[in-house]
Parts: sequence; C-alpha cells; structure tokens
Amino acid sequence: MASTDTKPVKIIFDTDIGNDCDDVMALAVIHALQNRGACELLAVTLTNPDPFAGRFVDALNTFYGRPNIPIGVNPASPVVEKISRYLKAAANYPHDFDPSGAVPAVTLLRKTLAASADGEVVIVQVGFFTNLAALLDSPADAISLLTGRELVQRKVRELSLMAGQFSPMRGNNYYLEYNVQHDIAAAQKVAAEWPTPIVWSGAEIGDAIRFPARVIDRDFGYASRHPVQETYQLYRPTPHERPCFDLTSVLQAVWPERNYFELSVPGRVEVLQDSFTKFTPAKDREPGRDRYLLVNREQALRVRELFAAFVAEPPMAK
Repeated sequence: MASTDTKPVKIIFDTDIGNDCDDVMALAVIHALQNRGACELLAVTLTNPDPFAGRFVDALNTFYGRPNIPIGVNPASPVVEKISRYLKAAANYPHDFDPSGAVPAVTLLRKTLAASADGEVVIVQVGFFTNLAALLDSPADAISLLTGRELVQRKVRELSLMAGQFSPMRGNNYYLEYNVQHDIAAAQKVAAEWPTPIVWSGAEIGDAIRFPARVIDRDFGYASRHPVQETYQLYRPTPHERPCFDLTSVLQAVWPERNYFELSVPGRVEVLQDSFTKFTPAKDREPGRDRYLLVNREQALRVRELFAAFVAEPPMAK
C-alpha cells in the first residue's frame, strides 16, 4: 500500500482526459495535494489520442504553476469521443505543448520509472488500460536494461485504479464499466500480469460521491477564467453534480491512512471477455494482490466536502 510517512508520494497520472470532466478535477486534486507536500506529480500519460488532450493537460498544469511536468501521448489509444466537449478550451489558457513532438507514453513511463528510487512510485490510472498493458510488454532498451514488467515490479509501490464495479450500483449487479469496456484486452492483461498491489475504485464509489454544483457556480471567482469551472460547464452544466470517479483513486493513492475509504478483503480481480470485473477473495492465508474501495454514507459526505475544497483551491502564490 502507499506510504504513510511524511515523504511526498511520487505519482504518475495516466488519464483519458477529454472523455469526462472528472479527470480534470482529479488533476486539480493532485495539484492541491502537492501544494501541501503530500505528493509530487512526476508525469502525465494519456490514453486519449486527441491532439488537444496534451494541450489541455499542459494548460491545466501551467495554470497551477507547474508547466514543466512531462506529458506522454499514445495515438493508438481508443477513440471514444470523436469531438471532446471541452479539450479545445486549452486555447483559452497559456501552454506550449506541441503534440507533434510529444514523447510516447510508454517511453515516458519507462524514463520516469527508471529515474525513480525502488518502490517509490504510485501509478494512478483513471482512463483505459492501454498504456500500462504496453508498458508491461516493453522490452529492455537504452532507457533501462529492465523489461517493463521488471521496471514495474522494482519501482512501483502500488497501482491505484478507477475501473470496474464491485458492489451493486443503481440496482445493477452486473455493470460493465467504461474504463474497462474500451480496451478489454489491455484490461485483461493488466489484471492478469500486474506484479504489484492494486487498489480498485469501482464506479459505485464515484457514483456515491457527487461533486457539489454550488462549488462550480460560486467558488472560482478568484480567476477571471478558470479551466476547471469552464470544463465542468462545457461537459455538463450545473445544476448537474458529476460523480467523483477519478478523484477517489487520487485520494486513496496519496492519503490511504486517513480512512476516507475502507478496503475489501484481499483477493484477485479478473476481467471477463465482456469487460465485467470479477473479484474473488483470497482463500485462507493466500496472499491477495487486489483490494477494492468501500465507502459508507458518512465517509462519502466527508470526502465530498474535501474534494470541493481541493478542486476550488487557488494555485499556489508564486
């Protein structure tokens, strides 16, 4: 599990930003936590091939005062939303990202892991499994003599995933979740072969924690134009309260010891051919690589208010 000491948690954020607005809010939460010294964002890798995805991430990081965070792209990622509802809003904010010269996502993952200390990285994946499956398959190269799987085993402490479903949601016990559906083969590979502990945040967790519309309407007045507020309203305007799917995986990765969530018993997740995530508890004393998040009503209300504060937090003063 992620560290409970005072050192910042080193994060790689893997996202399909552009397909939903919760990825944007999750990145805002990372910046708020980094303001507190709780984490350090090492890199962002994309599983949305839209050229504006990298531009938007760079614009958001620049807005929060961290313009030099490297961004990796994967043009072979699944195309889900042919035209994003908000990515072109990047043009409204300063950035200098050039997708034509961007580093491939797997290359950036390998470079970032190779440069890290053993066991210090937590990968937060809130999009498709495309990049991490490709990382596992990557061979030794000039970056590292280790294969991708060996790099992960040595450098990654934990994988925090927003994917799947593990308890009934809206009365549906057999829910096929978005992040798994759109690259089932990659999800199956990661679920079968990933060599470190995994914590899964199922769709039911984000669905239980809705972002307050009042915050979007009222709490961004410190900026004449704010990328989070603009993104949210372009994606689906208030009074809609968006589920906080991706934000939960960030919070669990950085502050696992604060009991914002409970964890299931250890076990193993298998991704079936139709994309369903099947969890099997470990037997007796068998080690279980996987756990999934659980949240009760009191925790959900507490986390909702925490997300509201973090997402609306102004950038750090320079």
